[in-house]
Amino acid sequence: MLRGYYTAASGMKTQQRRQDTLSNNIANAQTPGFKQDQATVRAFPEHLVQRMGESKLPTTRQFKVPFSNNVGPLTTGVYVQETLPDHTQGSLMETGMTTDVALTNGTLPDENGALLFTVQNNDGDVRYTRSGNFTVDGEGFLTNNRGQYVLADNGEPIFTDGQTFQVSPEGVLEVGGEAIPLQMSYTANHQDLIKDGEDLFMLEDEGEVVNGRGVAGLNFSVTQGYLESSNVDEGQTMVEMMQAYRLFETNQQVLRAYDQSMDIAVNQIGRLT
Repeated sequence: MLRGYYTAASGMKTQQRRQDTLSNNIANAQTPGFKQDQATVRAFPEHLVQRMGESKLPTTRQFKVPFSNNVGPLTTGVYVQETLPDHTQGSLMETGMTTDVALTNGTLPDENGALLFTVQNNDGDVRYTRSGNFTVDGEGFLTNNRGQYVLADNGEPIFTDGQTFQVSPEGVLEVGGEAIPLQMSYTANHQDLIKDGEDLFMLEDEGEVVNGRGVAGLNFSVTQGYLESSNVDEGQTMVEMMQAYRLFETNQQVLRAYDQSMDIAVNQIGRLT
C-alpha cells in the first residue's frame, strides 16, 4: 500500500511540473522569438513481482520444493526527466519598425540544426537568440531589447552611429555606405543550447556553434520590419494545461483513497485485534 502512496505522489508532482512549464509557455506567447518548452515524462524502472511458495512431494518424508511464479511488472510512478525547447519556426508578424528583423529558416543541413542571431552583453558573454527585436542605444550601437550588443560577422558590435540602416535578405546591414553582415550562429544540435531567460540561449560546455555563413547546404533569409512570433500554440497549450490539471486531480483522488484505506487498517482493524 505504501508503494501506492509514492506512485500517486510522483504523478501529482509530475503534473505540477508540467503545469509550470505550460504556464510559462502561455505567459511568453507574445514574446518575439520565444521557443516553447516541452516536458519529457518518463516512468521509474518497473519491479517484477513474483509469487514465492513451496510444494510438497508425495514422499514418506514430505519433501518440500520451493518455487516462484512471475505475477507481472509493478510500476513505481513517473517523473519529469527534462524540459526541452522546441525550435520550430514561428510565424512572422509585421511591425513596420526598421530596427526589427526576422530570421527565416530556409534549408538546414541537419535535422536538429538551429540558426540564431548572436549578441554579447557588457561582460563579453555571448548569447544566441531568434528575437530580432533590436534597437539603437545612445552610443549608436545596435542592441537587443536587453541592451546587449548585436554582433557582426567579424564578432564585433555593430555601430550605426544613429543612422537609418537597411538590412538585405542575406542579413547584410547597410549603413553610411558600409555593408556589415550580421553574425549568424549555427549549431547542428539544438539540444546543445540552454535557455537563459525568455528569448536567449547559451551554449553547453560540450556544445559547438559555428558561423552559419560557412555551412554548406544552409539557406536563410532576413526580413526587415518584421519579427518572428513565439511558436506557442495557445489553444493546444490550454488543452494540455487542462489535461495536466485533470491528471493531477486523478492522482489526488487515488492518494485520498489510499489514505482512507490506511485509516481503516490502523484505526479500525488494528483496534479490533
